[in-house]
Amino acid sequence: MAFQLKTNRKETENKTIRFPVQLIEQIDQVIGNQDVTFSSFVIQACEYALENMDVDAGQKK
Repeated sequence: MAFQLKTNRKETENKTIRFPVQLIEQIDQVIGNQDVTFSSFVIQACEYALENMDVDAGQKK
């Protein structure tokens, strides 16, 4: 499944996180011509990562 940007979101809560400057620049480039905010991109990227990660790989047995 490919990562696709969505334009609308609702119900949110503020969190403060730090990003490497280079990562911010890369994200800004990608969303520059899209109808997507930085926050929306980060939320969607996190959702995509959570849906597609191998949960068992990081757990101890």
